[in-house]
Amino acid sequence: MRTVFDFSPYRRSTVGFDRLFDTLENLAQADGNAGNYPPYDIERTGPDAYRITIAVAGFAEQEIELTAQQNLLMVRAKKADAETSESNARDYLHRGIATRAFERRFQLADHVEVRGARLEHGLLAIDLVREVPEAMKPRRIEIANSNAAALIDATETGRKAA
Repeated sequence: MRTVFDFSPYRRSTVGFDRLFDTLENLAQADGNAGNYPPYDIERTGPDAYRITIAVAGFAEQEIELTAQQNLLMVRAKKADAETSESNARDYLHRGIATRAFERRFQLADHVEVRGARLEHGLLAIDLVREVPEAMKPRRIEIANSNAAALIDATETGRKAA
């Protein structure tokens, strides 16, 4: 059983966190069953590297579509029509491998890029890397002591006089 949480008090006292609260509200409203298919893992493979592994048993490589947009990775899969009619002609005693169409969305943090994807043994592995631009990385700023500042001022004053 899910409870609905009201984020409006937090929205009033914060600035710039709208996307975070929207994501949390969307997760709270997601349907329980639809949110579990297909199962997936998210793992950290390095300091700034991640891998999403999705169980896509029964889908061929050409039936899966990956789309990367700004801060969003979308994975869609749909069985080809010819294979669907062929599987309906079979006489299954038990059908446990789900091959229903799905769309799974992953919110990505800023500067996270998709590096590649591969399909092996029914698992789709998507590699992600976070690359922060040099201009946005923290840098050390040296603090000049007051004696050095006085020396610089005296030198500049001497140059102006000459």
